[in-house]
Amino acid sequence: MFDPVIAPSGTLLGLLQRGRGDGTLHALTAPRSEALAALNQCVLNDPRHDWQVENRSLYYARLYLDLGGELDAIEAHLFDPEDIVDTDDSRTGLALAVLGHLASYGRLDALALLRRYAAHGSNWAWALDELALRDDDAGLRALAAPVLARFPADPQGEAELAAAVRDAFEPRPWRLWADDPRESVATRVRAAQEAGCFDRWQRQMRPTGPRPGWSVQAVFEWAQQGIERGAALHVPAARCLSAVAGPDDRPEIVRAAKDGTEGARCTALRYLADCDDPDALNLIEAAVATGPAPVVEAAVDAFERMRSVAAVDRARGWARRPDPLGAGAGRMLACLGGAKDSDLVLGALRDAVRGEGPDAPTLWTLVDGAGRLGIACAAPVLRHVYRETASSHLRGRAARALAATDPSFAAGFAVECLWDCEETTREIAARHAETGDARVVEQLRRLAADPAEEAEVQTAVRSRIGPDSSAV
Repeated sequence: MFDPVIAPSGTLLGLLQRGRGDGTLHALTAPRSEALAALNQCVLNDPRHDWQVENRSLYYARLYLDLGGELDAIEAHLFDPEDIVDTDDSRTGLALAVLGHLASYGRLDALALLRRYAAHGSNWAWALDELALRDDDAGLRALAAPVLARFPADPQGEAELAAAVRDAFEPRPWRLWADDPRESVATRVRAAQEAGCFDRWQRQMRPTGPRPGWSVQAVFEWAQQGIERGAALHVPAARCLSAVAGPDDRPEIVRAAKDGTEGARCTALRYLADCDDPDALNLIEAAVATGPAPVVEAAVDAFERMRSVAAVDRARGWARRPDPLGAGAGRMLACLGGAKDSDLVLGALRDAVRGEGPDAPTLWTLVDGAGRLGIACAAPVLRHVYRETASSHLRGRAARALAATDPSFAAGFAVECLWDCEETTREIAARHAETGDARVVEQLRRLAADPAEEAEVQTAVRSRIGPDSSAV
């Protein structure tokens, strides 16, 4: 899947792609046709950089409800001939999840679309999972025949059916079908359930990699084999090393950290850092100076896991280095530093935004650190990250940091956060948004009464307005 193209944050499309609360507020005041066009573009072309983690479906479903949006564009997308060619979940997953939420709000057209797609679409398993949460027994039973027809009644087809039953996110339809009065349906599903359980048991019994009893050198060789196959095995290898290594093996491990193979160096550095070995910090510094990219990355990662006073002190000396170790030191101080480290954390935050932009992975930790340390001078940078990042998770972290650093947050960004796509961000807003704004009061009442809203958000709302929403 290619990274999505995100429109500028000042446009309606850009706001909706980011899942910002301001996107909903602007869409409700924009011409309806323009708002629906932007909404459809988001749902049919998933704008998330990490579609498996970031939330958008409830956000878009609520906007369809508010706009009274038709589902013609979603229907055309789901049943486009491309559905036969491109079967990746990311093409249709967001649209199906939106339909699921709309069905839970009582949209019968959304329920009908899900049923039809579960019977005929390529990503039928996702549609079936959505229906498992919302459809009645009769609706699910009607899907047994078209779903089972996907699997030929031969050994390969039965194996594929067993895998589908085993991997189903929601088991309810399969349990219903296992008790279906039609013997031909029930027999196949029961057999698939049994085969899936047996396969799961076999997977759990298979050995995966080295076990205690291996030598230290054997663990290093296994890690190197992973490097040669393009797989990073140094983390599990380091855990295995902790099981097989004794005090007498330390010299060999230190030598490997200095000049072993890539796999051995990565493994040894991780192991020594986790053990707070007295030579770990010097070995990490040397690895960053001399190692190839995989060793440098492993060394910095190992350093950031350390929690000793010595590691934090060393981070203070490394934080201004213009290399990956300096960036790692800034992140460590963001997590573990004290008030005296505020300038270093702020400098790392500013450098990251200037050098890598508002979506840099390093910002997650630095933004959290700015909030944890209450760095008031960081508020302008945090506001920039909030506005510009395409990651709704990073925006939520920026909102949390702004709540701790920016006195204007309650009357500013906290208001739009009540409509944000991420429930954690809505929860922050529910705790901080000033209720002098009539929109805030209305949205708090809506969140309190919405059965689709997360419990944590509703708890935060009720802490502001009491158990009776009319108390506002």
